[in-house]
Amino acid sequence: MPTAIAVTSADLVLPPSDPQTPDAAVLPAPEARSLDASVADMQQLLLRYGSVVVVCPTSAPAAVERRLYAVRGLLESDRIALVRTDLPPLGAAVLVRQLRQLAACDFSPGVLASAARLLAHYIYAGAVLGSVSRLDRVPVSLSSHLKGWLPGAHFAVLAGPTPQIVRLGGSGDQRLAGPEFATQLLVARGQLQTDWPATALVPAWRIQNPAQETALPETSPGWWGTGKLVEFVAYLPDLPVLYQLVASVRRETCHWCGMELIGDRCGFCASPLTALAAPQAAMARGTTQALGAARGPAPALDPVPARGTTRALGAARALDAAAAAPAIDPRTVP
Repeated sequence: MPTAIAVTSADLVLPPSDPQTPDAAVLPAPEARSLDASVADMQQLLLRYGSVVVVCPTSAPAAVERRLYAVRGLLESDRIALVRTDLPPLGAAVLVRQLRQLAACDFSPGVLASAARLLAHYIYAGAVLGSVSRLDRVPVSLSSHLKGWLPGAHFAVLAGPTPQIVRLGGSGDQRLAGPEFATQLLVARGQLQTDWPATALVPAWRIQNPAQETALPETSPGWWGTGKLVEFVAYLPDLPVLYQLVASVRRETCHWCGMELIGDRCGFCASPLTALAAPQAAMARGTTQALGAARGPAPALDPVPARGTTRALGAARALDAAAAAPAIDPRTVP
């Protein structure tokens, strides 16, 4: 049974990449749906799929998050995961589509929920803006802020994985740091008339196929601080690559809820993987001390200092911090 992928806005639902990509459940806004109806909708999702992963941008209104917590609390369910993402609207929609692709595979709900943080590292989300004077979600230098008031100034802004702002058209143009792997480029046009993503990013980032276009999400102007923009995302489009990326990460079991996870935090209960490390280490130290006391004092060691130091090997790269998972206000898309 595939895990249901739900979203808090229709903006987050892109057309499927292939016929096997499942649809997403769009959860109505709290003002458009009563709490009782939201609870009933979530019950239907749980009965049909068993587990639900809800993607909710951190930019969503606080009322949306409160509704999700309320629904999950009333249902007293541990099968509802809330995935928060800092990606801009088009990047978040790409992340949702990747999760939908993976939901059709054999990954457990816990792995799917925690995979969102891993996938976000491989999504290059940005925009060309006519002004950065109202941009508050990406660090902006004072000089860029002042230049944002100049008529005709255009800026290329990368929100993630590493924030970067470059002024276009100036002398000695800088380049946005792009991916070092094969990607597809998705573009959504606002009120700004420019082909810069297709003409500059496609060759600079060695994107093999022509850029694809989609409608601009309604929340994009608010996120970027201006309607004069062209939003773009470079991402991994192929399911086999996504599958291998997630499958190659070591799986753990959450000590709190028992769900499978990858990375350092459970996607369902948000419990950190290292929560048991300190108690276990303390127990190990206590056992060692007890054994040492029973055997008597330890022999003196040679005071000659060691010439090398031992380093831990194979530490997995930590994923971006994930927020706690709330509950939901849903509507299933067939």
